[in-house]
Amino acid sequence: MTDSVASTDRRNLLKGAAASAALLAPAAGLAQTGRDSDREAIRRAVDAGYEDSVRRLREWIALPTIAAEQRNVQEGAALMARLATDAGFSGVRTVPTGGVPAVFGVLDAGARRTVGIYFMYDVKQFDPAEWASPPLEGQLFDHQLGRAIRGRGATNQKGPETAFLAALHAFRAANKRLPVNLVLLAEGEEEIGSPNFINTMRDPEVLAAMRRVDGVIIPSNGQTPNGNANIALGAKGIIELELVASGERWGRGPRRDIHSSLKAQVDSPVWHLVEALKTLTRDHGNTPAIDGWFERVRPLTERERSLIAEAARTRSEDEAKRSLGVQRWIDDLPWRESLERLASQPTVNIEGLVAGYTGPGGKTILPARGVAKLDLRLVPNMTRADSEAKLRAHLQSRGFGDIEVNVSGGYDPTETAEDSRVIRAQQAVFTRSNVTYSLFPRNAGSWPGFVFTGPPLNKPAGQFGLGYGSGAHAPDEFMILESTNPRVAGFREAAMGYVDFLYEMATIR
Repeated sequence: MTDSVASTDRRNLLKGAAASAALLAPAAGLAQTGRDSDREAIRRAVDAGYEDSVRRLREWIALPTIAAEQRNVQEGAALMARLATDAGFSGVRTVPTGGVPAVFGVLDAGARRTVGIYFMYDVKQFDPAEWASPPLEGQLFDHQLGRAIRGRGATNQKGPETAFLAALHAFRAANKRLPVNLVLLAEGEEEIGSPNFINTMRDPEVLAAMRRVDGVIIPSNGQTPNGNANIALGAKGIIELELVASGERWGRGPRRDIHSSLKAQVDSPVWHLVEALKTLTRDHGNTPAIDGWFERVRPLTERERSLIAEAARTRSEDEAKRSLGVQRWIDDLPWRESLERLASQPTVNIEGLVAGYTGPGGKTILPARGVAKLDLRLVPNMTRADSEAKLRAHLQSRGFGDIEVNVSGGYDPTETAEDSRVIRAQQAVFTRSNVTYSLFPRNAGSWPGFVFTGPPLNKPAGQFGLGYGSGAHAPDEFMILESTNPRVAGFREAAMGYVDFLYEMATIR
């Protein structure tokens, strides 16, 4: 590594990391079982392998697979396969999907139970001009919470995935047998809505291996800056799409850009698009107005409402607003009601609008084409197929049937039972690590967990991990590596969190 800080700062960072390790270690008074003895040896191996882990993460950051740009597709899959093989998975191979390939491997420890691990090896696009350091450099820097790494994929999801791999390397270095078998399935199209990931279940070997798992997790940085954590019992689904209006398809307006002085005589495809967008929502864009959109929406249960009330009590509203850069919630809702809305409501969001001239100054044209990029978030019991059909029917019935609806990806929402082993194991690890946590009905974000929670597998699945990072999909994405806050896990503690999770999955009833 080439980055450094002053020796006094380094001593303070290491003191903070030591404090974090002490807090996140097993509680005093626990019986010194064989598991605890093994854990100490594994912890020493995590420490010894830390520099290699950071180098591994920086190498991974330096090679971005971006499905939207078809960038580094084969190279990214090859690196993912090597990382898996180096961590102990056998039979590692790429799995054709019809798009960017998935990567599959198994780690047979001769154990009674098997756990599924989902990785994504792709990342979002980036504009280097918006970053404080080159986004593929993996620069180490001093954050207010400690030593951190900055780069595309640092927290979403290469950082936490590297911490999971560090745990596997440590088991082997300590000569300790894994308490569970593992099945790894990694995809390279998560950031475009996983349009082909479900096709991995057509591979007989993949399907047979996944049928054996007790549950599935995606490694994640699960802590907030104050150290609290959240366990989600599901996630919203999503449809990602473009709406394209053009004079050629509409039969009105120009086939190519023309002078804007002709607007008094010629229709505008861009205004046509804007009018179509206006029909999709009401209440200033906050409530979907697509015909039949709420027909299948399941209201919150009483248990879900109670979980949200508890989350509102333990989470900091001020911290949430500060991290998001917002001053108030929709309709000036109180904190608890805003969280209820976050968990329960489907959304129609405009990601971007592209039409005509967008350079410096003006350019007096009447554009022939306009594009709106949308994402639609889905809640139980909505489905992607039904929701897409409703959108198309809505546009057709309102005179916008000429507008192209180009769906690039999407999937159904997920739900996982509160009493499943994969959820109870997470709770046990957070309790063991003295981390305050709350259960929450579902993440507002989306991941392709429907591949696991839906047919043909019908397995519990969720996100899990200690540690903190931020900036996913944004400039200056980062992950904390060495924490100076004793309540927030650094990289080593995050790796040990996965060690504890695997032990819990092996023993929990």
